[in-house]
Amino acid sequence: MVVTRRLLLATTLALGLPLAAPQAEPMVESIHFLIPGGAGGGWDGTARGTGQALVRSGLLGNASYENMSGGGGGKAIAHLIETADRQHDTLMVNSTPIIIRSLRGNFPQSFRDLTPIAGTIGDYAAMVVRPDSPFETWQDVVAAFEQDPRSVKVAGGSVRGGMDHLVAALAFAGTGGDPMSVAYVPYDAGGDARAGLLSGETDLLSTGLGEVLEQHKSGDLRVLAVSAEERLDTLPDVPTLRETGSDVTFVNWRGFFGAPGLPEDLADRYAVMLEAMYETEAWEEVRARNGWVEIFTPRAEFTDFLEQQEAEVADMFERLGVETVR
Repeated sequence: MVVTRRLLLATTLALGLPLAAPQAEPMVESIHFLIPGGAGGGWDGTARGTGQALVRSGLLGNASYENMSGGGGGKAIAHLIETADRQHDTLMVNSTPIIIRSLRGNFPQSFRDLTPIAGTIGDYAAMVVRPDSPFETWQDVVAAFEQDPRSVKVAGGSVRGGMDHLVAALAFAGTGGDPMSVAYVPYDAGGDARAGLLSGETDLLSTGLGEVLEQHKSGDLRVLAVSAEERLDTLPDVPTLRETGSDVTFVNWRGFFGAPGLPEDLADRYAVMLEAMYETEAWEEVRARNGWVEIFTPRAEFTDFLEQQEAEVADMFERLGVETVR
């Protein structure tokens, strides 16, 4: 979704915020982006790409970044909550795993313990192999899995039971395979997971498309299938999982959260700034480079969306036979 200039104008004037232009004063002077995982992953790329676009377009004065791995994102969430009083200039990036891991009871917090600011992008899942992999198609992978599930080691940049694991399990379940038999190998973030694939530690990588799009185009990796509903303009020769016989579609949203108790006017200012970003050339460069889908969802609508996805993911877990705590 691309925000219209008329909507942006009405929103900024209603909130008493300055209109942004590269020559104007920034809407926000400084933001510290808290990233719940390591370098090279989807969270890292989203936070840094967003900060880059905001600064280059003049919407944001300056951006800083902090990677805080641990607990599948739980460490960063707990830190943001525990230090909330001094985190008014902090935005934490997160995505579907905050729903998944909360439902699994991997950490006690949920999105309800934070201040949802906005959903910003969607990233399809990709099933990826090395350039020299014997797997030429997704059907080849499925055939090997059917013969011996343990022979297909699957890398992901999230913990067991996390999003990369869940998507891989769904992809195999969509062809009639046993999702509980997936030999999943967790890594700290997408960069480490790609390294594990390239080194031969694993046979398949389940990850976000934005993390591997450029490497696929350069021939350093091969994307066998994506979780989109139809083929993507950025990858017209790569089939969807559904095309290959796995009845699965999935898009991983990513967005930003503030600390609990963040003043309403400041939360609104952050949301409007992110909305304005969609109108800039700097953002379009970042978005196109990563193959992201624009799904801007501002504050109240974002909370409604999170509640809806929580119910959908709980239903997905039930179909896979995975226990939840909610």
